[in-house]
Amino acid sequence: MKFGLLGPLHAQIAGDTVPLNGPRQAKMLAALLVDANHIVTTERLVSVMWDANAPATAVRQVQDAVSGLRRNLVACGAPDTLISTRRGGYEIHLTQGQLDLLEFEHRRHLAEQSTSPAETAAALRHALACWRGRALLDTRSQALEIDAARLNELRAATHKRCLAVELELGRHREVVDELTALRREHPYDEQVAEHLMVALYRCRRQGEALRLYEGLRRTLADELGVDPSPPLQALHQRILTADPELAAATPAQSPSATPPESPTPAVSELAMAMPVRQLPLDVPDFVGRADAMAEITRLLDVSGPNRAPVAVVVGGPGVGKSCLVTHAARLASRLFPDGQLYLDLAATSDEPRDPALMLAEALRALSIAGSAIPNGLSERAALYRSLLADRRMLVVLDDAGHADQVLPLLPAADGCAVLVTSRTLLTHLPGARHIDLDVLSPAEARELFTGIVGRGRVEREPAEADAILGCCGNLPLAIRIASARLTGRPAWSLRVLRERIEDESRRLAELRIGDLSVRASVDLSLRLLPADAVRALSLLGLLGASTLPGWVVGPLLDRSDAEEVLDTLVDASLVRLTATDALGEPRYRLHDLIRTCAVEIAAQLPTADKRDAIVRVLSVWLDLVGRGTDRLPGGLLAAAPGSAPRRSLPDGVVDRLMADPYGWFDTERDNLLSAVQLAVDWGLDETAWELAAGTATYYDHRCLYQDWQHGHRLALDAAEAAGNARGASVLLRGLGQLHIYQDEFDRATRALESSIELCRDGADKLGEALSMATLSTVSRVQGRDDEALERVERALAIAVGEGDRHIEAQLSCSMGVMRLMQGRLEAAESWFTGALRLAGELDDEHRVAVVLRRFSRLHDRRGHQDEALRCLGQALTTFERLSDERCAAYTLLEIGRVHAGQDDRDLASPALERAAALFHRHGDRQDEATCWQLIGDLEAAAGLHDLARRHHGRADVLWQAIGEVNRTHAPARPSSP
Repeated sequence: MKFGLLGPLHAQIAGDTVPLNGPRQAKMLAALLVDANHIVTTERLVSVMWDANAPATAVRQVQDAVSGLRRNLVACGAPDTLISTRRGGYEIHLTQGQLDLLEFEHRRHLAEQSTSPAETAAALRHALACWRGRALLDTRSQALEIDAARLNELRAATHKRCLAVELELGRHREVVDELTALRREHPYDEQVAEHLMVALYRCRRQGEALRLYEGLRRTLADELGVDPSPPLQALHQRILTADPELAAATPAQSPSATPPESPTPAVSELAMAMPVRQLPLDVPDFVGRADAMAEITRLLDVSGPNRAPVAVVVGGPGVGKSCLVTHAARLASRLFPDGQLYLDLAATSDEPRDPALMLAEALRALSIAGSAIPNGLSERAALYRSLLADRRMLVVLDDAGHADQVLPLLPAADGCAVLVTSRTLLTHLPGARHIDLDVLSPAEARELFTGIVGRGRVEREPAEADAILGCCGNLPLAIRIASARLTGRPAWSLRVLRERIEDESRRLAELRIGDLSVRASVDLSLRLLPADAVRALSLLGLLGASTLPGWVVGPLLDRSDAEEVLDTLVDASLVRLTATDALGEPRYRLHDLIRTCAVEIAAQLPTADKRDAIVRVLSVWLDLVGRGTDRLPGGLLAAAPGSAPRRSLPDGVVDRLMADPYGWFDTERDNLLSAVQLAVDWGLDETAWELAAGTATYYDHRCLYQDWQHGHRLALDAAEAAGNARGASVLLRGLGQLHIYQDEFDRATRALESSIELCRDGADKLGEALSMATLSTVSRVQGRDDEALERVERALAIAVGEGDRHIEAQLSCSMGVMRLMQGRLEAAESWFTGALRLAGELDDEHRVAVVLRRFSRLHDRRGHQDEALRCLGQALTTFERLSDERCAAYTLLEIGRVHAGQDDRDLASPALERAAALFHRHGDRQDEATCWQLIGDLEAAAGLHDLARRHHGRADVLWQAIGEVNRTHAPARPSSP
C-alpha cells in the first residue's frame, strides 16, 4: 500500500492504482494524507472541499465523502481501519513506508540527528528521492495550495541544505550542475548564489563565479533597488584575491573515541574488563517497524534532547517485541561503546526471575565474582549503579512482568539507556517511555512471509499467501510458524496450508511447530491473569471480530466494576485499545488469534452461563437502540416493543452516549448488524427482530439501504423459522418500505400484503394500519388513486380507533394529499390543517415539516406561490437541521416545481439540481428523473435545446431503468411510512 502527495496525488494498493471517484474524493484523500496519523477536523475538510461558501449540509457531505473514500479504499484491498473516525474529525493511519511525506520527514530527521556530514548528505539525498514533482500538483483547492506551497518550500530548503553539505565534503564538481539549476528556479536566493560561486571557483571556473556575482548585483539593483548582502560581497572579494581558504574542503577525520574516565578506586581493578557484548543474535529476516525503530533510536540517543533513560516496548503475545528490541539494540550498539547487557526476566514463565539473582548475573558480567558480590538486593543494586556510573552501556531487559522486577536493574548514569520488553504496561517506572507494538502491516507481513517461504512460491500462489496471512492476522509469531511449516514441507503448495488453517476451530492446533505455538504464547499471558479477567476474555471472544465499546464487559460479567477487569486485559496486551471514537468513547478489539483462544476457553464454560452473558449484552444494545431512535426525527418505522429483555446502562453513561444519537448510530453501525447476527446465532429470534426493526428509523434517515436489508433479512429468517408472527410482520413492513425507496413495487406489495395478513392473524391493529398505509403509497405512486385513498381511510380508521395520534397525524396528512389529487381543495386544506395541529400538539417537528411540505402543493394550486415557498423554506430548514437529506431533497424538488411554475429558471434549476444530486446518492432513480425532466423543460422553454435534450435524455435513461411507462406521472414518495 503506497500513497504519495510529493508530486501528483497517488494511491496504490496491492500494486494497482486506486481509482478516485472525482475531485472531491481526491481532495479528501489529499487532506488526510497531508496530516497523516493526526486528526483532521471536519472544519478543515469542509474548507478543503469548498474553499468558501460551503453549503448548510457541508458536514453531512463530508461524512458521506469520507465514508465513500473509505469504501473505495477497502474495495481495493485496504484494511477497514485505514481511515478512522475521531472526535471532531478523521485520521488516516499509515506507516513511514506507506506515504512519501512520512518517509521524507523521517529521512530529514535522520539527517538532523546525524553527526557525520557524509551521513547527513546521504540522508538528505534519500529524502529528496521521495519527490516526484511539485507537491499535490493536480489537486485544486485553496486550502491545499497552502500546504503544497509549504511542502515545496521545505523541499527547496532540503535541497539547498543537501548541496551545502556536499559542498563542504568537497563534492563541488558533483553539485555544480544542480546548483546552477536551483539558481534558475530561485534567481533572488543569495544563499544558492553563494554556494554556486564557491562550487564554480573550486572547479577552477573563477570567471564564471565572478560573472554570476555581477549578474546578481545588477538584478538586485535594477529590480529591487538593493545591494548584495555583506556575506556575498565578502565572498566576491575572496574570489578576486584567490583566498586559499576557499580551496576544496577535505572531509574531517573522526576523532578516536575518548576512553571513559577511570571508575571509582574501590572497583577499578574489577571493572576494567573488556566491554560486555551480551545481545542475542539478530533476526536475519527482520522487516518493517520503521516507526518503532525511529522512536527507539530517538529515545536511545544519549546526546539528544528527546532521549529517555528507559524505553519499554509493550505488546501482546507473539507480536515481535524481543525481535524488535534485539534488532534496535544491535543497530544502536555503536552509541554504547562500553557494552550491552542482556537479561531475560522470564516474567511469563513458571518461575519469573528474582531481581536479586538478575543483579548477581549482571555483576558477574561486569567482572564482579564470588565474595565480591554483596548478599542483599539493595547492596547489589548500589554496586551495579556504581559500576555503570561512568560508562555508556545499553541494558536490555527482556520479558519483564512488573515495575518492581525492573527498578533495581535501572542504572543511574546519564550515558546509559535501558530497553525493556513487556506484555504489561510498566507505568510505575520513572522516566519511562512506552512504545505500543501492534501486529505487522499487511505489506510488512507479506514481506516477512515471502522472505522465509521464498518469492517463487508466493508469486505462484499470491491469493493463497494473502489468505494465510489473513488467518495469521499479521501476527509475526503466527507468520513465522506458518512459514516454517511450509519451509519444512517443500512439496506442499500454499493451498494445503491455507486449507488446514482456514478452519478457525483447527487454526491454533495447526499454528504449532516444535516449541513454537501461538496458543502456548497466549497461555503464558493468561496464567498471569486473575480468574475474572480470564473469564471476561473468554466471553469477549464470543462477541465476534468486532471493535467494541468498553461497556460490553459490564453486562458480560454482570458486574458494575468491570472497567477494572478491562483495564487488566488492556495492560496485559490481550485486549487492544484501538482508538477513541467520535463520541469520545474508547474502542477495544481482540486480535483474531487471541479471540480464537478466547473461544476455546469459553467452550469450557456451561452453555447456560454463556447464553446468559450474550442475552445481557444484547439487552443493553436493544435498550440503547430504543433510546437512540427516540431521539431521532419522528418516523413510524419503529414498532412497539416486543418481549425481548432490555437492560439499561447507568443514566450518566446513556446521556453521554446519546448526546449525539446520529453519531452513536454511525459509530456502532457495524456492531448493530453484528448484534442481530449474534442474536440469530444464539436462537434469540425475539431479540433479533427487535434489534433489526429498531435500527430502521436510523437507516431510513441515513439511506443505508444495504444495512437495512441485511439486518431485516437475517432477523426475518430467524423469526419465520421460530414461528414468530409478530416479528415477521414488523420486518416485512420495514422491507416493504425499503422496496418502495428502491422502486421495487412488486416486491413491496408482496411484503406488505404478507405483513397485513400476519397482523390480522395476530390481532395487531396498529401494525395492520401501518402496513396498510405503506401499501397505499404503492397504489398512489402507480397511479391507482382510488385504491390508495381507500387504503389510507382504512388505516386512519384503525389508528383513530386505537388512539394512536402519531399515526393519525401522518395519515391525516396523507388524506390531505389524496383530496388534493382529487381537486377537492377545501377538504385537502381541512386535512392538512388537522395534521399540522396534531403534529404540533405532539411536539413532532419533523412531522410538522412534512405536513408543511405537503401543504405547499395546495398553496401553489391556489396561486399563492409566496405562501407555498414560505412553507417549503420552513420545512427545508427543519430537515437540514435534523440532517434528513431525503426529506430535504423532496422539499427542494417542490421548491423547484414552484419556481418552474413561475418560469423562473434561475431559481428553479439550482434547487432541482441539488435535489437530483441527493436522489442520485440515495438511489432514488424516479425522483431524480423527475428533477432532470423539469430542468430540461425549463431549458427548452428558454430556447436552450442542446441542454434540454441532454437533461431529458438523463431522465429517459432513469425511467427506462425502472420501467416507468408514463414519465409525466412521477409523484414524489413520502420520506417515511
